Amino acid sequence: MSGERDRNLRHELRTPINHLVGYADLILDEPDVPAPLSEALTGVRELAMESLNAIASIVDSDEAVGAGALESLRATVASIEARLAPATSFVAPARAGDFERVQEACARLRTLVGDLSAPGAPTRAAIATPPVDEPVAAVLVVDDDGANREVLGRRLARLGYRVLEAENGARALEILRNERIDLVLLDVMMPVLDGLGVLEQRQRDARLRGIPTIMISALDEVEGIARCIELGADDYLTKPFDPVLLKARVTASLEKKRLHDRAEELLDTVTRQAEELRSWNADLERRVEEKVREVERLSLMQRFVPPQLAEAVASGGVDLLRSHRREIAVLFCDLRGFTSFCETSEPEDVMSVLREFHDAVGPLIFERGGTLAQFTGDGMMVLFNDPVPCADPAWEAVQLAHGIQSRVAGLSAAWKARGHQLELGVGLAMGYATCGQVGFEGRYEYTAMGTVVNLAARLCGEARGGQTLVSDRIRALVDDRSRVELAGELVLKGFTRPVAVFDLAAADAR
Repeated sequence: MSGERDRNLRHELRTPINHLVGYADLILDEPDVPAPLSEALTGVRELAMESLNAIASIVDSDEAVGAGALESLRATVASIEARLAPATSFVAPARAGDFERVQEACARLRTLVGDLSAPGAPTRAAIATPPVDEPVAAVLVVDDDGANREVLGRRLARLGYRVLEAENGARALEILRNERIDLVLLDVMMPVLDGLGVLEQRQRDARLRGIPTIMISALDEVEGIARCIELGADDYLTKPFDPVLLKARVTASLEKKRLHDRAEELLDTVTRQAEELRSWNADLERRVEEKVREVERLSLMQRFVPPQLAEAVASGGVDLLRSHRREIAVLFCDLRGFTSFCETSEPEDVMSVLREFHDAVGPLIFERGGTLAQFTGDGMMVLFNDPVPCADPAWEAVQLAHGIQSRVAGLSAAWKARGHQLELGVGLAMGYATCGQVGFEGRYEYTAMGTVVNLAARLCGEARGGQTLVSDRIRALVDDRSRVELAGELVLKGFTRPVAVFDLAAADAR
């Protein structure tokens, strides 16, 4: 007889044994089982387990030994029936269904034994697998025998697990791909697609490879078990299974799955956090780069516009640039004799003088909080109190005038030694002006317009070298802190009436 026929025969004989043991265990696990029923089922269970040796002899031994084993199996069936008969009266209605399944399993075993011993039948005749026509229940227990699925399913349900069922390997794969499954209890011999086929497809699918799989089969050949392990099965149990061993194997496999899932979750978390960290680092680098560029732009801007204005723009103070009215102090200054100096000097000498003049005057403007609004070679216009507010703009303007006159006086002596007659004239005025940006897209300047600006410019134009002329408003605001003397009334261009002009003495404040 072929190996395949032997496998089928062993499978068919062990299946009702599995049912006997499984349903007997389900009843024995119930509380308050009557003693006669408990004793009968315990004896049935023991006889069923002992019959496994007889089944092995029937399948694997020669004809003489097989015949003796068959006779022993027939006697075992008779003993089981003898124990079940009197126990029927002790079965409670709630347990009647399970007891009937024990009786059905016994009847099935008796039929199989009878077929084997029928006149003319070979000792190891092939017995066709009865068709299974039971709907899928509720767990992933994969077995073509409905009773096997029920025994396993109910036992697992008692252990607190959610159960799905599949009657063949193809259905099992469908469920695995559409449901979250933590453990598969997989039979080997099944129609459509057997357990080995399921294992092979599981190995090729990364989504299924991590799901623990325990093989539960009536086959107990070492070669078959080894083949299952080679294909990725995590464990192997033979039918009928020991409930305690089943529980231990299931618990261990689920713990392995839990640890595997936890490791996957941790890996996902670490991967996600690493990606977030890379994103944060990239964002931080981008912000740092933007800030560096902003600082660079501010630094570059401060070379060409007043620092106060550059900082106001960089910090979002765009409203400061819009046209507005404010009381300001305006200082104009330029070098006397510069025009004739340019006419008679080489350009290199002119640029050298301007560089010395700017280096001496520029830092003082920023130290006093002034805004350099115009920069015209030898001339400058400085504003106080706009765009950055100033507590005492008139006094800051006077202090700046003292400072730049003092520094240019030192330069004038050096220039004179080089043959250049250059001195500084300064004009100061205080009043309201319209301030804001002027220009066009790509080129803007910050400036002030109004009578006070014209007055400061005219006073600068009237000042002699080394002299600072101020308006009456400036005099009134600083007279108690600096020496200011009336220089007279002057008729200035753009003014219809004579203007009182005052001379700011080139001395320290009082």
